[in-house]
Amino acid sequence: MEGEIIFNIDVMLAKRKMSVTELSQRVGITMANISILKNGKAKAIKVSTLAKLCEALDCQPGDLLEYRDYSCDNGENIVS
Repeated sequence: MEGEIIFNIDVMLAKRKMSVTELSQRVGITMANISILKNGKAKAIKVSTLAKLCEALDCQPGDLLEYRDYSCDNGENIVS
């Protein structure tokens, strides 16, 4: 595995003191779909859904998304 995109929804929910239920209602997606995003099982997300998440959480896309590169974990591609 080269890397993956992580959704930091839990972090933003905690910062905003918001429940998953409230986020689901504000964004208009099911709690099951939010769970899929949170658990890293999503293969894609619509830009419009990302925009709604950002609006509901008062944040930027970069606050929600993080790229983790696992190729560096085993010593490859590390510059010393």
